[in-house]
Amino acid sequence: MHLAKLSDRQTSFSLLLTISLTALLVSPSRAQTPPIPSPSSAPLELDLLTKPKDYIITANTINSTRLTVPSLWWAQQNSEKKLLDNWIAYPAFEKEPARVDLIVNQQIWSLLEYVERYDFVNRLGSAARNFGYNVRVFNYQKESLASYTCNFSNSPALCSIQMATQNKIGLKRSL
Repeated sequence: MHLAKLSDRQTSFSLLLTISLTALLVSPSRAQTPPIPSPSSAPLELDLLTKPKDYIITANTINSTRLTVPSLWWAQQNSEKKLLDNWIAYPAFEKEPARVDLIVNQQIWSLLEYVERYDFVNRLGSAARNFGYNVRVFNYQKESLASYTCNFSNSPALCSIQMATQNKIGLKRSL
């Protein structure tokens, strides 16, 4: 009886090992897919909200002849009016991909549950992705709250959301 149980365990282990090896051989290697880049490390430039440069787009930028890209006004007017306060959109420059820095109302942000924050970042990130932009989320204290970053060389783009963890009163804590 003891010998039969050992044989069954060996058979199960052998089968599991075969399945695992087959999966490794058949599945595409992660090395073949370019990784999703890290969020930009460039500082948030809040002064651009009041003194924008020609190539910078904010919530206050309006082009009278064509649609301004990225267009986040619809998201701001529909459901994010109290949370999304402003944004600064930077075009791609040298090796830096295009990005939008969202500035949120910290009081509203701190009232949201993690899932609500994630949903906000996902919805605005998806909207910006459609224009080829990555997203970073900040408060007016220039604290990084979240990011939505994509590898646009894939079709469809591969994207990742990173969220800073905070407790209910808005203090950051490390995991």
